[in-house]
Amino acid sequence: MRFLIIIKASAESEAGQPPDAGLIAAMADFHATLARSGALLDAADLAPSAEGWRLHLSKAEPVLERGPFDTPGELVAGYTLIQARSPDEALEWARRFPTPRGAGHSTHIELRPVR
Repeated sequence: MRFLIIIKASAESEAGQPPDAGLIAAMADFHATLARSGALLDAADLAPSAEGWRLHLSKAEPVLERGPFDTPGELVAGYTLIQARSPDEALEWARRFPTPRGAGHSTHIELRPVR
C-alpha cells in the first residue's frame, strides 16, 4: 500500500525561507531511515505558491490563476511517498516525521492512502 505524507505550507515556507540546518539534518536522517527500510518511494519540497498556478476548470474555458495563494496552512509545501504493509505502519512512519516547522512550532501533516 502506498501512502502520501503531505507537509502543509507555513508563512515561512511560502516566503521561501529554508528551514534551519538542524531541521534539514533531521529530515535527511528520517528520509535515509525510510530509504534503508525500503519504504521510501519519493519525496520533495515544493516551491512557494508564488511560483505556481491554479487552473479553475468548469464547463467554460479554464481560468488561470497565478500564485501566490493565501491560507498557507491549506497549501502543500512538500511530500513524502511511502510504501507500507498497513495503514498502521504508515501511521507509525508519519508519527516519526520531524516537525516540519521545527521544535516548538505547531503544525500538522496529512497522511493519505494512494489509490
